[in-house]
Amino acid sequence: MIMQVEHHDLHHEFPEYLDVIHALKAASEPFGTLYDEYQHLTSEVERLEEEDLPVDDFAIETMKKHRVRLKDQMYRMLVAHKNGD
Repeated sequence: MIMQVEHHDLHHEFPEYLDVIHALKAASEPFGTLYDEYQHLTSEVERLEEEDLPVDDFAIETMKKHRVRLKDQMYRMLVAHKNGD
C-alpha cells in the first residue's frame, strides 16, 4: 500500500512568499544554504514515508523537528526581507 505523503517544500508552505524565496535564494548565501538543507531533508523524509522504509520513528521525528527549525529560520528571514529589514 502506498502512503499518501504531504509535501512540505517551501513553495507549498509559503505560497505568499514565492517572489521573496526566489530573491533570497539568489541574494543571500545563508538563506540559500538553509533552503538547500531544508529541501534535501524534505526530500529524504518524503522518500522514507513514500517507500515505507524500515526507519525507526525516532529518526524520522528527529528529521522532521530539524526541518521545522530550518523552516522557522527561513520564515524569519522571509518576513524580514519582505518588511525591508
